[in-house]
Amino acid sequence: MKLYSGYVKNANIILAKIDEYSADTSPVVGAGEEHAYALGEIRRRFSFEFNGMRNHEIYFKHFEGGSTTLTTSGPLAKVITEEWPSYEAWLKRFKNMAMTRGIGWAMVVYDPNSKRILNNWVDEQHLGQLSSCIPILALDMWEHSYVADYQPSGKKQYIEDFFENLNWQNVEENFLNASR
Repeated sequence: MKLYSGYVKNANIILAKIDEYSADTSPVVGAGEEHAYALGEIRRRFSFEFNGMRNHEIYFKHFEGGSTTLTTSGPLAKVITEEWPSYEAWLKRFKNMAMTRGIGWAMVVYDPNSKRILNNWVDEQHLGQLSSCIPILALDMWEHSYVADYQPSGKKQYIEDFFENLNWQNVEENFLNASR
């Protein structure tokens, strides 16, 4: 939770600094360039902090209310089996993606333009987010999420335990909200 609080704090600090550094009351074009470099850097950093905050909110919510199974007759299960040969085929592909070497997030996102769900790897917090896509499932694959309990070699078990403890009703709700 301390990590999440840091993302919230830093996102808010950056927004305040952007406002502060952007304040330009001079009518002269180019005035305010004294903060141009700092503005560029904190604008780049903002997506990391903001997405770190939002990704964790999605992740934490997956465990609220205890684990539930995916409703096999529900709209999410229907979309999964339209996109992949079966739920099991999708799950295998998703888990394989989650084993990607590196730090980041294994996500399922909904693309409102194509009306499809997609498996998506996001490096760190912000590299690889797909434009206009809405996250419906987020699996934190940074080492801090599993090394303390599983050791580095326990990444696969962490993924298995994530799905054992996942509240699919939450994921289905995310899907319904995204697909409206």
